[in-house]
Amino acid sequence: MTHKKIYTVEGMNCVSCSGSIENSVKKVKGVKSASVNFAAKKLYVEYDELTDDAIKKAVGDAGEYRVFSENEVEKTVIFIVQGLDNPHCAMTIQKALERVKGVNKIDLNTNTHKARVTYTAPKNEVKKAIEDAGYKVLGEEGEETEDPELKEMNEARNRMVFSISITIPVMVLMMIHMFVITIPYYFYIIAILGFPVIFIAGWHTHMSTIKSARYLNANMDTLITLGSVVPYLLSFLALWYPVTTFTEMAVTILSFHLIGRYLEVKSKGKASQAIKKLLKLGAKTAIIVVDEKEREVSVDEVKIGDIIVVKPGEKIPTDGIVVKGESSVDESMVSGESLPVDKFKGSKVIGATINQDGILYIEATRIGKDTFLSQIIKLVEEAQGSKVPIQEFADRVTGYFVPVVILIALLAFAAWMLFPDFFIPIVEFFNLPWTNPSAPLFTLAILAMVAVLVIACPCALGLATPTALMVGSGLGAEKGIIIRRGEAAQTMKDIKTVVFDKTGTITKGKPELTDIKEFGVSKEELLTVAASLESSSEHPIARAIVNYANDNSVELKEVDRFKIARGKGVEGFIGNKEVIIGNRKLMSEKNVDVSMIEDEIMSLENQGKTTMIIALDGKIIGILAVADTVKEDSKKTIKELHDLGFETMMITGDNQRTAEAIAREVGIDEVIADVLPEYKANKVRELQKKGMVAFVGDGINDAPALKQANVGIAIGTGTDIAIEAGDIILVRGNLTGVVTAVRLSKEIFRTIKQNLFWAWLYNVVAIPVAFVGLLHPIIGAAAMAISSLTVVWNSLRLKKVRID
Repeated sequence: MTHKKIYTVEGMNCVSCSGSIENSVKKVKGVKSASVNFAAKKLYVEYDELTDDAIKKAVGDAGEYRVFSENEVEKTVIFIVQGLDNPHCAMTIQKALERVKGVNKIDLNTNTHKARVTYTAPKNEVKKAIEDAGYKVLGEEGEETEDPELKEMNEARNRMVFSISITIPVMVLMMIHMFVITIPYYFYIIAILGFPVIFIAGWHTHMSTIKSARYLNANMDTLITLGSVVPYLLSFLALWYPVTTFTEMAVTILSFHLIGRYLEVKSKGKASQAIKKLLKLGAKTAIIVVDEKEREVSVDEVKIGDIIVVKPGEKIPTDGIVVKGESSVDESMVSGESLPVDKFKGSKVIGATINQDGILYIEATRIGKDTFLSQIIKLVEEAQGSKVPIQEFADRVTGYFVPVVILIALLAFAAWMLFPDFFIPIVEFFNLPWTNPSAPLFTLAILAMVAVLVIACPCALGLATPTALMVGSGLGAEKGIIIRRGEAAQTMKDIKTVVFDKTGTITKGKPELTDIKEFGVSKEELLTVAASLESSSEHPIARAIVNYANDNSVELKEVDRFKIARGKGVEGFIGNKEVIIGNRKLMSEKNVDVSMIEDEIMSLENQGKTTMIIALDGKIIGILAVADTVKEDSKKTIKELHDLGFETMMITGDNQRTAEAIAREVGIDEVIADVLPEYKANKVRELQKKGMVAFVGDGINDAPALKQANVGIAIGTGTDIAIEAGDIILVRGNLTGVVTAVRLSKEIFRTIKQNLFWAWLYNVVAIPVAFVGLLHPIIGAAAMAISSLTVVWNSLRLKKVRID
């Protein structure tokens, strides 16, 4: 008996994808037929006998696709996870989630403590996997949850205070026992005092070790557990053999670790302040009009279409449009400009901006996660969770680091026991105050082993990149710059050429009609024909012509058979007469001779103006010229890029003379003109053969070129910041942001390199010193804590760097 089944397929980019999937599925035993609807993302299968797993495997064999049966719906959840704060914990959670059937994508952000999981499995199984790995799920994004950073900091502080309160008496007793008077039952007293430090204050550390071991991982906590628990337990050998007690050392090592952990958590909290500041910007309540009465509600209760009343001095609760009232609004958080912006009926407003003087009635158009502020927060979180290529290498090394250190520690113990005559002379030669070459050999071997364990610091390597990215992206957010993809910070150092789009990037993107040249018709007749045809177009040049006609009370006529010739112009019929408006290319295609007016066109184009030729029934009746004003900061931006050593270029659909006039005005080195929008990406690809290229555009029309470039810099305008194509987004729309973004990227990558250098140098120097017995474990534990803090503190220096 033949059965039918429908699957949803994600990841298809073109029609050819559907063909490869069909061919792969048809090869499955039991399949009678298979067809794919690319537009609907559906796979239709007729079969005799079949399993979902066989279909999924066949689709997977065809490429990077994901497939779901009818009863499966792919969903995404974002959990707030306490303890998800370092690469090793992330690795443990990653492996736990990968074991859950139906988990399709995992994105873990150690800076925001968030686990984004795309799944078809039951959600409770996803949550259970995280909790079974030993981590607490505080809730989902959007719910009221405890601040994971604050909770972690309080717990770290409590563990630290508890351990110190016992460690200090232990050290005092040790001094008295060694230098003043022999304390009866000293061993038992120290062992009892040490127990709560090792197994209560250190329980969180030991549980982390156990959790990692369950998934065949090892992390920083593994080294601390071995470096404290093993010496503590070995101390009990003193009951039967004449060996030194190591309890004091074990307790002190763990206390130094807990002190360092607390300071690290506190410092990382400072590094993530940018997100917290953004979260505080939003309004908590809103006054809405219900049945002609005002009612105060939580901002979460506001719905699209609600009318909100905003009084002077209050924050605007959400994005919307003014339907009544006039006022000025402080939009400095968006634009960076200190002067307020006038608002009146029809004006768009942005949530979290501040109403200055009048009362505004606003219709809510965006709420919740769709608001401007929410998009900014999402982009900053993405930036802080992204990775640079150099980090991927560091992460791979860190994955092998701990097992290698444990092996080196065991080798240190064995080497000391087998070759004491080699090591003891070295210790005697340096004669450091904390070394004692006359101690029992077993004691010296244990000290060397433990010193290697506790001095090694994979955390410094793991923190080197994320902390620099976190602080740098926070600094960028304050300046209106979002580095969406961390790799852009590394790639920017190799960029040689910065390519700009013209309209809306170098220029304001709001052209105005400047010249009207009529031939054989009146000015009013020419404007009537041109504006009537252009009224059906949304192109900025068309808007300029229509706006001029409206301002001069020109009556428009009905247009039939309107067509757009992309990158060339428009055509249509007014009455029974054919009208064509466009550039030379379109006129040539339509066999309209422009030689008689060539001098007029060239004269206008040499002034940097864009010309549009108007033909009526094949005869030229006029020329309209529009000019797009250059942005005030364009010239300054180009000069600063030249000073930084970049070559600058401009790509535009305008003709060569117009483009060159604009380029001369702002100082751009080279121009590529007459390029249709769909071919800009091809031009960028050609330029990449000579070196790495950054492209600056508006993020909408220029999306292919932004994606093609090694670094795409998208200029956002107002609330339009959801620009997927850009690696870097300039939220405020200022062109000088390009220079600021370049400087910020270079500073971030410089800090990452410094962090990695010091982390590597510390481990490369410290481990051999510990191996030969020149480093006491207590000093090693203190140095280990300082090494992680050094990386965080160096990243925090970015906050003080001037980038504008």
